[in-house]
Amino acid sequence: MFVDSHCHLDFPDLAAREDEILAAMADKRVGQALCISVNLEDFPRVRSLAERHGNLWASVGVHPDNSDCEEPDVERLLALADHPRVVAIGETGLDYYWHKDEPEWQRERFRTHIRAARACGKPLIIHTRSSAADTLRLMQEEKASECAGVMHCFTESREVAEAAIEMGFYISFSGIVTFRNAKALKEVAAWVPLNRMLIETDAPYLAPMPHRGKTNEPAWVVHVAEEIARLRDLPLDAVEQATTENFFRLFRHAKA
Repeated sequence: MFVDSHCHLDFPDLAAREDEILAAMADKRVGQALCISVNLEDFPRVRSLAERHGNLWASVGVHPDNSDCEEPDVERLLALADHPRVVAIGETGLDYYWHKDEPEWQRERFRTHIRAARACGKPLIIHTRSSAADTLRLMQEEKASECAGVMHCFTESREVAEAAIEMGFYISFSGIVTFRNAKALKEVAAWVPLNRMLIETDAPYLAPMPHRGKTNEPAWVVHVAEEIARLRDLPLDAVEQATTENFFRLFRHAKA
């Protein structure tokens, strides 16, 4: 089976089509998906999805773009992560694209998530945009290698991927890798060791070719795998098997 390692099924565009989304997953052999938290206020919806469906899992965290929301502390994150369907902390990280002032509150929030992940032994889901140097620096300073995790929706350079892999992180590719103008990213996807790679949709965003511009959904993660197989001149089932095994190795609290 394929696994979508990052999606937002609680978002309105997808929540209204829950049964249809799950049926499409089954039809395309997308056997599991990880539903990602972006704030604490909506976390109960994310957790509920994982509680109601045995092939869905949840994370808990606050996205770096969200400023008008409950600010997490380590104790709060640990309490919410103490649940059998919650397998990760995040998504967390830094985003200087939307916050060009490089706010210190983002960095402190990121540190909080890393500390919580280390304390509970669950991996991190990291978002980085226009902030790679600071993201790697904080990962090193806070010893993120002790919990490891994934660099989600990766769009950075090979050098950034190498640094993250050295800290025990996986590199996850989204539908962006299928875009015709993503030449540099395709080169990274062709290089990343297959045993350190995940695939994702980030649904409802970033629909892959040939669905670009539409509302994305987990069933379409297959197109990401197909593009990686093409780039690496591998059979599709080799990418399918490797990325699924990687998912369960990293998110070890999830069960196939």
